[in-house]
Amino acid sequence: MTLPAGPLADLAARGFARVPGAQMAARMGAGGLTEALTPFFDSWNRLETDAFMRDGGRYRRRRIANFAAEPGVPGHVRGPHRPHFQAVVHNTLNGGVDRWFSPMEDAVAAGAPLHAMLDLGRAMADALHGANPWFVEAHQFRIEAAAGAPGFPTPEGVHHDGVDVVLIAMIARTNLTGGETVIEDDDGRRLAQFVLRDPLDTAMLDDPRVRHGVTPVAPEDAALPSCRDVLVLTWKRGGPPG
Repeated sequence: MTLPAGPLADLAARGFARVPGAQMAARMGAGGLTEALTPFFDSWNRLETDAFMRDGGRYRRRRIANFAAEPGVPGHVRGPHRPHFQAVVHNTLNGGVDRWFSPMEDAVAAGAPLHAMLDLGRAMADALHGANPWFVEAHQFRIEAAAGAPGFPTPEGVHHDGVDVVLIAMIARTNLTGGETVIEDDDGRRLAQFVLRDPLDTAMLDDPRVRHGVTPVAPEDAALPSCRDVLVLTWKRGGPPG
């Protein structure tokens, strides 16, 4: 599976790229069809509260899974459930400890939409860094907000993830304001700021070259539920972070 020439050129030149949702869906084959995407998107309604927020926040829900990809072998193989770990240098709020999140549901982890995006992301990773054994993590996130209680998609601030490449795909914005994706270099210079708005609108990042973050979110109508759902996929050469 290949990525469009434009995003690949942007990744090589700037360290980040954007792919509109309609273009992503078209590249996902059977995984981009409505009958596959509907149950995939619906699974975000079954995420569980992140209990590892050192700021005391209860605004984030998530599930995770991990996969391996080997050079010359197509596809990704799911690994045993394991904790998520980030060094403090990459996550000053929650880093430095093993965080055990609820596992991604089996049907979601084995489904066509996720594996189509895994294959697209792997094409990006191979193009940027060559064919490698890849350790891949898949994160389902929901950030909730209420009147007077904003949600923080990246409470650790603008950051590197400590991996090689990152794919961030919008799933849904529900009654939401804010949530702008911010891209910076290591000197803090703003390279881009944009909103992933439509389903499958995607940002792709060469993580060692650029930092990323997302501005806080708040409800557009204070009387209604408000949330931001995204899928984050990361590829790291070799084994798990640690």
